Amino acid sequence: MPAVSVADVSALPRVPVPGPTDLDRGVRSVTTAPRGYEGEGFPVRRAFSGVDLRDLDPFLHMDQMGEVEYAPGEPKGTSWHPHRGFETVTYIIDGTFEHGDSHGGGGTITDGDTQWMTAGSGLLHIERPPESLVRSGGLLHGLQLWVNLPRADKWLPPKYQDLRGGEAALVTTPDGGALLRVIAGDVAGASGPGSTRTPMAMVHATVSPGAQLRLPWPRPYNALVYVLSGSGTVGADRRPVRTGRLAVFGPGDLITVEGGTGQESRHPSLDVVVLGGQPIREPVAWAGPFVMNTREEVRQAFEDYQRGRLGVVPSDHVPHGSLPGSFN
Repeated sequence: MPAVSVADVSALPRVPVPGPTDLDRGVRSVTTAPRGYEGEGFPVRRAFSGVDLRDLDPFLHMDQMGEVEYAPGEPKGTSWHPHRGFETVTYIIDGTFEHGDSHGGGGTITDGDTQWMTAGSGLLHIERPPESLVRSGGLLHGLQLWVNLPRADKWLPPKYQDLRGGEAALVTTPDGGALLRVIAGDVAGASGPGSTRTPMAMVHATVSPGAQLRLPWPRPYNALVYVLSGSGTVGADRRPVRTGRLAVFGPGDLITVEGGTGQESRHPSLDVVVLGGQPIREPVAWAGPFVMNTREEVRQAFEDYQRGRLGVVPSDHVPHGSLPGSFN
């Protein structure tokens, strides 16, 4: 941590100072992400577990991948699998991950990079560490976010965005105590490189011990803060948070995050992901890798996958495995 840093934060644009009528968002809930495994067996924290989808909308699911130090031969990824009806956002903080899909998208992402895949009408894809990392072992830390698509966009052709870490807009607080990397959306006068179908914002913030971030946030958006590492408080009432906890905020104009004065030696600062978006407020029918509006549309997605209508694995890749899960 952090995935992207700068030598002199004083040269960066500043987060605007809140106005006298700006309202701090209250904290509605704080939950702890349970641990689990994904794909071929890499460890994750289920960041949104136990949170009502109505509070998350337009987001669906988020896994924090690692932080894990692999021994040689241990790194794992996923087998080939399908998606339809939403977007996957994979952000790598430390380590390297490769992506490939049946529509020709893909690439390698590493420290601070993001791959933004719009599954839309459907495709097959795979995510895995490169062979060099499998042989050597090493650190892997990142997250994957699922963003819903509105009904009108669920049948768009698949699209892939390769966002380099150096493209993120960088902003700091007036006292230089926090560094913000804006990956998507318009935040504090900065615009992230990610092109979104659903209006939203995604920020990785590093808050120094004892420093405070008061971040202007669009009123129409919901607001979520997930702790990647470290400890501190959130909200004007200073609710305590630490690694693996998610804070859901209520309405208002500002998100407040404060770094704890005492941090672990491995993580000297509080690192959080700040998310928010315009709620879609449409019915959600979700089974396995498909997120649609009706059960019949999900059933059709499973049938289309089984009949090979979501694409073919490129000949230079290993054959795909069976589809995890089923629709009943």
